[in-house]
Formats: sequence, C-alpha cells, structure tokens
Amino acid sequence: MQPDGTLVLTREEVASLLTIEDCTRAVEQAFKMYGEGRTASPGVLGVPAEDGGFHLKAGILELNRPYFAAKVNANFPLNPSRFGLPLIQGVIVLCDAGNGYPLALMDSIEITIQRTGAATAVAAKYLARPGSKSITICGCGNQGSISLRALSKFFLFEDVFACDVDSHLAAVFAEAMSAETGLKVSTVNELEAAVSRSDIVVTCTPANRFFLRREWIRPGTFIAAVGADHEHKQELEPALISQNKTVVDILEQAATIGELHHAIAAALMTKQQVYAELGEIVAGRKPGRSHADEIVIFDSTGMALQDVVVAAAVYEKAVNQKLGHSFNLGGPAVQTSRGLAE
Repeated sequence: MQPDGTLVLTREEVASLLTIEDCTRAVEQAFKMYGEGRTASPGVLGVPAEDGGFHLKAGILELNRPYFAAKVNANFPLNPSRFGLPLIQGVIVLCDAGNGYPLALMDSIEITIQRTGAATAVAAKYLARPGSKSITICGCGNQGSISLRALSKFFLFEDVFACDVDSHLAAVFAEAMSAETGLKVSTVNELEAAVSRSDIVVTCTPANRFFLRREWIRPGTFIAAVGADHEHKQELEPALISQNKTVVDILEQAATIGELHHAIAAALMTKQQVYAELGEIVAGRKPGRSHADEIVIFDSTGMALQDVVVAAAVYEKAVNQKLGHSFNLGGPAVQTSRGLAE
C-alpha cells in the first residue's frame, strides 16, 4: 500500500503514545528475537565533537511489517548548565524495510529514555534476586526516574536511595518519585552506605571516571550500569566487572564503548569471559542468576533494536489514533493540520 507520507511526531506526541509497561514488553521482545537469532546484528557509529558527541544506531526487525530505524543522538553533558538544552537530543527515522519508504521522523528523547529504562527492567527481571526490596539510584535525572518507574513494576521496594553529585537534584527526585510511586525514597550523601544495603544498584550518570567500587557491593546484588555509552564514560571499577558475572546487551558494542571496554583496557578480562548477551538469557539459551549470593552486572550500552521496536510501536499507535503531521518529503506537504487524512 502506498503510504500517505512521512509522519512527523514531536516529543510530546511520542510521550502520549508510550507507556513504560508497553515499552518494557516491546524491549523484551526485541532482546528475545535477537537472542533467538531472528534479527540482523544492529549497527552503531560514534562521532566525537567538542564538549560532546554524536552516535548513530540502526537496526532492522520483522514485526507486523519489516521495519528499519536509524537514530541520530547528540550527547552534550554541559548543555543544561550552559544553554538550557537537554543533555541528549536527536531524531529517529523509521522506514519500511521492504521498500525503503521513510514512514516516520520522530523525536528520539522520550524513546531513548524509556527504552533504556525498559532494558534495565528486563535485565533485572532475569538477573536480580526475586523479592529484591532495596535499590540505589545513582544519577537523579530523567534516566534515574524512568529506571525506578520501570523497576517498580517488577519489585516491591521498601527502601529507595537516591544519590547525585547535585544534592538539590537528588532532593527533587526523592520528593517527586515518592509522591508518584508511594515508595520511601530518601537522599544519601555517602554512596557506599547506600549500595552496601541495596539489592539493586542502577548507575545512570555521565561520569568519565568510575565511582562504584568493588568492595562496596554485597553478595547477591544486581547492578545495571547504564551511563557508559562512549569509550570515555565510566561508572564501575573495572575489577567489579572482571570479578563477577557480567551480562551485556551487545558484546562488540560493550567491548568498544561500555564498562566492559575499561576492564579489557585494564587487561583484567577478555570478551570471551563475558557470561552472556542479555538476549541469550531472555531467549532461554543461557540461565540467568545461578545462586542467591551471586553479584550480576548488566552493561547497558543501548541496543539499536530497542529503538526499532519502540519506534515501530509508537508509529503504529500514531497511525491508529490519527496523531501527528504527515508530509511528502519529496514534494509539498500532504497535510498541514494536526492528524492524518482519512
């Protein structure tokens, strides 16, 4: 069927079409398909820039139809303080993978935030101890919020510790998430004291030097290391990675830009010593946690297939709800008012 045009969706429109529950189910499906070998390997390209950088992630999935998506994200940590702009900005191009037609152009921020939190929740579902009751969130921005929101769908937390280099941001996070979730969220100044009492630890910061130390982690902890998506980013002590069970989203990617990269660079481990990719575990090809006292780490660098599956879901909902603006990128606008043509 000939498309009506390319659908353009703003961040507000994307957010209105996306729930963390739907996003988590979609991301789990993508990991399962990848683990079963039913997808081509996704691609990633990074381009450094002064005070930041760009990365492009792309992949193909056979869903209700064949979809290709390419995401171009800019990551500039100084943006909020210098320009009042988001740290991450970008766009996703969604195409019909059968004929190449550009189906949609959408803001990437909401999809990036939610699909990353969803991946953390999927990993915890398979790798954290059942009945985990305490969590530390390191980094109290958007990713910290969505991580707690996603994880609280799987775990009944009794204690939530919030830590950030910006104590005001941590306080705002604690107040807002307490009100939203009904959980007891408290700020902490000493990270060691918090993580030593936590069943789950999520690190989602732009740090360039590790701050989470091996000796702080108690037996049985699950750690989701989310911040490192560039070779210069780092949150975990390399020995913490090398001395415990490490699961990655994409092996080659983690070895290049993730926490694994730093452990390899320090000659503490090789790629072959990584236990599994998350998709292998979701697909049932490898078991997850083997015993209650095992420390398990998920090195999350962001898999392009997460973007494909979530962007496809957003697009299909937008078409059904007649949301967005549709344009013929090769000619005049198909429609200039809100909504799709009947």
